[in-house]
Amino acid sequence: MAHEIEQFTDGTAAFVSANESAWHKLGTVTDGAMTAEEAMRLASLDNWNVRLLPLTATEITADGTTPVEVPQHFATARTHPKTGRTQTLGVVGTDYHPVQNEEHAEFLNLLADESGAHFETAGSLKNGRQVFLTMKMPQSLRIGGNDQVDLYIAAFNSHDGSSKFRIVVTPIRVVCANTQRAAIQGARSSFAVAHTAGAKARIAQARSALGLTFKYAEEFEKAAQRMIDAEMTLSELKSVVDELWPVKDDSPRAKTNQRQRWGAISNLFEHADTQAGIRGTRWAGYNALTEYANHVAPARGKSDADKAAARAERIISGAANDLMEKAFALTTV
Repeated sequence: MAHEIEQFTDGTAAFVSANESAWHKLGTVTDGAMTAEEAMRLASLDNWNVRLLPLTATEITADGTTPVEVPQHFATARTHPKTGRTQTLGVVGTDYHPVQNEEHAEFLNLLADESGAHFETAGSLKNGRQVFLTMKMPQSLRIGGNDQVDLYIAAFNSHDGSSKFRIVVTPIRVVCANTQRAAIQGARSSFAVAHTAGAKARIAQARSALGLTFKYAEEFEKAAQRMIDAEMTLSELKSVVDELWPVKDDSPRAKTNQRQRWGAISNLFEHADTQAGIRGTRWAGYNALTEYANHVAPARGKSDADKAAARAERIISGAANDLMEKAFALTTV
């Protein structure tokens, strides 16, 4: 399934959400906030004991089978949370050091103790290869007097060597659940740590770096207010769209895609309910771009449900983050 939430044969799923269910309707929904320990247990993320195993290959010849060592490479493996059996997750090199789910949660728990944040979601993707935990900060931002923006801290980890341990600070517009990432000058909105021998120490450093979270929130609120106070014309928005999605050839297909993209974005900018109260501003232009990137842009799938699931996965994975940060840079004042 496109959401890639890990599901077990007993009918449960490795996902938990505070107060409300997710779009995929899987996992456990709690009544109220969660502690780190509750999030780990309810999402089946505890006691995985991710470890490295020597890697061998088997050569099959006319004379039989011969085991062959694979030097400088290891298999990552976990103890399956339901069966208790060893399950391989990926292949990594000699520099790779696992970051346990417990260390992942411990880092966020330190932030919770300091800030008053609480755990919002936790889960496993791709059969244990990737894990995420998110926390909701205690205070919301108020932009333009009526646009509520909640601030989340999300931490992502991979156990298959596909990505670094990373932490992002994400403001989300409640009215349309639009994930927004902005590169705010002077404040960090993300932090990544490679899975090497010093990973645990550098994760601790990330806590210090994310002490800028509140500065980030303050700067985001100020930047958004400046954008609300500044008008934006359709022609100005079109210039931004052309820079974000340059047309590289004159083929009929490329021109059709360009025309359809602009039609969708301009319609969001001029008519979408999510633009009520901010229409015609640079903030509306930025929101039209992010809403298109996350929710409207074409997605692969045979059915409408598959396409909707693919768009939701696009938000979870942060596939459009770079584009949204560039969009912010082009629309901010």
